[in-house]
Formats: sequence, C-alpha cells, structure tokens
Amino acid sequence: MIDRAAGAALLVIALVDGVRWLRVAQREHYLSGSVTRFALRWRWVALGLGVRGRTSKLAWTRRMRVLAFVAVFIHVGIILSMSAFGLPFSGSALFALLLVPVTVDAALLATAPIERRLGGRFVRRATEKLRTIAPTVVAITGSYGKTSTKVVLAHLLSGTRSVSASPASFNNRAGLARAINEGLSTGTDVFVAEMGTYGPGEIAELCAWCPPDIAVMTAIGPVHLERFKNEDNIVKAKSEIFASARTVVVNFDDPRLVAVADSVTDKRVLRVSGTRSDADAAVIDGDVYVRGTKVGRVETLATAPTNAAAAVAVAIELGVSPADVVKRLATAPGAAHRLEATTAASGVVVLDDTFNSNPAGARRALELLKASGSPTGRRVLITPGMVELGSRQRAENEAFAADAGAVASVIGIVGQTNAAALAAGA
Repeated sequence: MIDRAAGAALLVIALVDGVRWLRVAQREHYLSGSVTRFALRWRWVALGLGVRGRTSKLAWTRRMRVLAFVAVFIHVGIILSMSAFGLPFSGSALFALLLVPVTVDAALLATAPIERRLGGRFVRRATEKLRTIAPTVVAITGSYGKTSTKVVLAHLLSGTRSVSASPASFNNRAGLARAINEGLSTGTDVFVAEMGTYGPGEIAELCAWCPPDIAVMTAIGPVHLERFKNEDNIVKAKSEIFASARTVVVNFDDPRLVAVADSVTDKRVLRVSGTRSDADAAVIDGDVYVRGTKVGRVETLATAPTNAAAAVAVAIELGVSPADVVKRLATAPGAAHRLEATTAASGVVVLDDTFNSNPAGARRALELLKASGSPTGRRVLITPGMVELGSRQRAENEAFAADAGAVASVIGIVGQTNAAALAAGA
C-alpha cells in the first residue's frame, strides 16, 4: 500500500515536472536534445520554471498535445520496464521521474519525422504562393539585428511599395511558411523574410523554396555557441543565404563580414556601416549617407545604426529615393521588446529589452540606460543574463554585470542559469 501511494505521488510530481520541461521544448523550437541540455545547465531541477509561465506560456497546440502524449507513453514504458525487472513501483516511478527531461527529448526525436512530413504541405503551399505572386524577396539573417532590420526596412518600403514581412521572429521552416501562407497577398511587391538557423543547412533549405533576390547579413556574434561551437561556424551557416541572391548586403563594421564580402565575386555587394561614410549606405550619429554622400539626418533611431544602414541600402536598391528614405527613417518603429521605451503610470521610464540576449545588444542597452532620465535618478536593471554563449557564457555575464554595476543603482537577478556569474561580476 505504501509502495503504491509513494508511486502515485511520484507520478503526479512527474506530470507537473513534465509540463515544465514541455515548456522548454516549445521555447526551444522542438529541437531534440535541447531539454536535456537545459536540465544539465540547471542541475536537473526545474523548480524555478513555472508550470504556466509568464513570458513564454505553454501553448497546447496540436504539436504539443502529440508530443505530450508520446512523452507520457515513453514515461509509462520506462516504469513498466523497470517493474518487469523486479523494481518496486515506487522505485520505478522515481527512476522515470529522474529521466523526465530525457523522456521529453526522446519524444521530440520520435515525433520529428512526423512533424516534418506534416509541415511539408504548408511549405509546398507557400512555395506555390511565392511562385504565383512573384514578389521581390529580401532575406535577412545574422546573429542579432534581424528583426529590427526587418521592421525598419518594411517601414521604409511601405511608403512607395506594397510590402509584406514575416511577423515577430517567424524565421524557421514552419514560421516562414506560415508567414507566406497567411500574410502574402496578390499585388505584394516585396516580401521581407527573416531567416534564422541553429545549424548548418537550415538556411540553405529555406532558400531552396524561398529564394532571396537580396540577402542581408546584419552581424555575427557569440550567439547559439552551444550549438555552433565557434563564430566561424556561425558565419559559414549564415552565409548560405547568399547562394541564390543577386545582391548581397553586409555589415562593413564586422571584420568577419568584410572577409565574407571580399569573397563574393559573382554578385552585387553593398557594404553598410555605422562608422564609415564611404560605405554604400551608412548611418553615423544620425547622419545618413548613400555612396559617400550625405542625404539627410534623423534625430532619433529606433535601432542600431548598422541595422538602419542595412535597411537604407536595401530600400535604395529597390528604387526608393534617398529623400523618402530619410523621411521615413525618422519615423521608423523599433521591434517589440528591443529597447522599447514606455512610461509607467508612476512616471518611471521602462526600457524593455527582453528579446535581446547577446553581448553587443547588452552593451547598447546599458548605454541607453545610462543616457536615460535624470543624471541623478535611480537606474534599476532586471536581468537573467545571456544564454547560449557556450564556454564564454560565464565570462560574458560577469563582464556584463561589472559594466552594469557602473551604470545601475540596483541590479536584480532573475532565474538561476546565470545567477552565480552575474553576482560575481556585479
């Protein structure tokens, strides 16, 4: 009786724990191995991760329901297998509980071929829609700056062209197909597609059915290093976006991308910069340059200068006049949750930068925090730190906390992933 009661209690705990790890699977785009990786990072404890969630709530989509069913099936199979070897029910349930992250990853691996096959029909529909409407396709990739560049570019083009852009961070196979199927309509002149990758071959596959006419590389940085291992691998994977493009736009301020630009000999290459006015397009301290000539000035930018310069270069390439580009750049919106400024009812200014997780973005956030408000006012930083930086994660978070200590009056650390590193650096 005690054995059954203990086993039943462990099953309930496993159910709650499983929901937490399913959230991780969904947040990590259903990639097999991602759940176990997070479990190892968190020492196999998900107690700090809520069941319902706040910033990334669990959505019980069809895919999630299938995944949950398969995970439960595997979990029960583990218990039955252990019981068959003579282990008590409570012991079998405890063993299965400890394997919940691995069980979710196993379910992800088992369902991946099915989901890919199901997703194929949406890709085929998107491919046909692109062929029928035949818009100019602009594809944007990079370690960071993709979404911000996309938002600004769509705004620059919308004054003179009919433009559709993939929403939010819809930058993988399923998201891009959905963006085309639901957002692309007859008469669209330009489709702006954000393309992301977690490994080699992914962008090449996207370009196979959504081939860009113009390809943009915003920047390269230590993002997703747990998957890529080093930045050279990131450059190689993201450079797949250039294969079918007739025009290539690269950030001339990034040394790695200068080398990439120099290696492209069979395409039109546009170099953009936030520091060099001799680039094909540049935005420097608010001044806008096109091929070395100043064409105007904007007082406030909603994104980093290099992102704005990339958008300017593409807009000019697509026939928007420099005067119109400058006029619309002055009113370009920023991407949601990327240094998005709001004022609370109490009068407190809030800078929402929750979708940024890279060293360059963190430095820019601190610069803006320092420049905001009264020189004598309090500045509070709330952060979980930066993730997926591989072997550099602790050092980068310590350095970030040290820099933040010189700017912020109070630093609030949330989550357990980088708590020790942030506390050491602060």
